[in-house]
Amino acid sequence: MAKDVKKDPQDLSVEEKLKALYQLQTMLSEIDKIKTLRGELPLEVQDLEDEVTGLTTRIEKINKEIAELKENVTTKKNEISEAQASVDKYKTQLDNVRNNREYDVLSKEIEFQTLEIELCEKRIREYNASATAKAEELKKNTELLEERKQDLEVKKTELDEIVSETKQEEEKLREKAKALETTIEPRLLQAFKRIRKNSRNGLGIVYVQRDACGGCFNKIPPQRQLDIRMRKKIIVCEYCGRIMIDPELAGVE
Repeated sequence: MAKDVKKDPQDLSVEEKLKALYQLQTMLSEIDKIKTLRGELPLEVQDLEDEVTGLTTRIEKINKEIAELKENVTTKKNEISEAQASVDKYKTQLDNVRNNREYDVLSKEIEFQTLEIELCEKRIREYNASATAKAEELKKNTELLEERKQDLEVKKTELDEIVSETKQEEEKLREKAKALETTIEPRLLQAFKRIRKNSRNGLGIVYVQRDACGGCFNKIPPQRQLDIRMRKKIIVCEYCGRIMIDPELAGVE
């Protein structure tokens, strides 16, 4: 018994090409329905993941800034201790001055070190105020991060449930669609995909409904309707550009 030889897509009749295209459209529409079922969930999950990453980075930065402010406070306190030690030393030396020149020099040093202490204390207050503001910012971002993590967990669970319910069906449809594409002439397939991509509802091929295009619903002239029923050439809607077939070929009563 001879094996069936697979027909070259170029050798298919127009009717066979149209039928194959419509079958492909049906499968792709089913895949689109599955995607619609998932809705905006994949995008929402991605947005939440990006926000969690952004918040985590921001929190790390704030923690680093707080640590730097605390280091600055410690540095200024050490500078105050050193300046205070110098003041005490100079005050002791004042008791043993031998002339006015030495007294003036020591007095200026004491004044300078006292100003240094005041400046350091001012900087410490500024650093502490900044650290307090950063701590408040850290608290808000940490709380927001926890909220977003919970939201992300909920959305991921929803998406995983939907994907698990539809994954097997989608994979089967994709495999069938891929196999069917090999039976369609490449140029026709590319044209169909281009029309489908430019169509809001994803329909690249439609059947005639009540003497009108099933995509844009514009009336089709009688002669053009006859050409469609004859299935001798590929007919596209002059308004929306979709490929048109007769209802009988589409399996519609």
